[in-house]
Amino acid sequence: MSAETPAVPGQFTRRRLQFRAWRGTRPFWGGLFVLLAGFPIMYFPYAHLQVGHLTLAMATTAGAGSLIIGVLLVVLGISLWFQQHVRTFAGVAAILLALVSIPVSNFGGFVVGFLLALVGGAMAVSWAPGVRVAPQAPAGAPGEGGAPDAVPTGPASPVYEANDLSGTNPRNGANGRHSAG
Repeated sequence: MSAETPAVPGQFTRRRLQFRAWRGTRPFWGGLFVLLAGFPIMYFPYAHLQVGHLTLAMATTAGAGSLIIGVLLVVLGISLWFQQHVRTFAGVAAILLALVSIPVSNFGGFVVGFLLALVGGAMAVSWAPGVRVAPQAPAGAPGEGGAPDAVPTGPASPVYEANDLSGTNPRNGANGRHSAG
């Protein structure tokens, strides 16, 4: 095998790259944090801690509320992964559920679930899909000579007319400035 022979990517590398591409098209980390936030919020109200022969039950009267909040956070985390167009709703709902979990479920799963849901919800709300860049031909490609074709952009060109959606162009005397009042 010489230095110029490209290595064939294995199954693991191919799957890793597929997962990376899938992860890049959705708010993955926000969904993961929201999903993980549900588990301590669900678990702690039903947990029993053994200290020697003494059993400490951390069950609260709002155990059912904690279970509902935890399940909703898990569902919101999964929906962030597979339905990325609901990211704003799911992020705001996760933040609100995190705030509700403070009084309902042992200070939001002893603050762990609260912080995870708060950060995950904020990440989900702030995530925006990336813009795909069209592949461009190299500037000096063989067979192409001279400058690229110029697109007319003056006031009389059809390209300019089709792209002017604001109504502000030099022909009608408005250039976009001072048009708010």
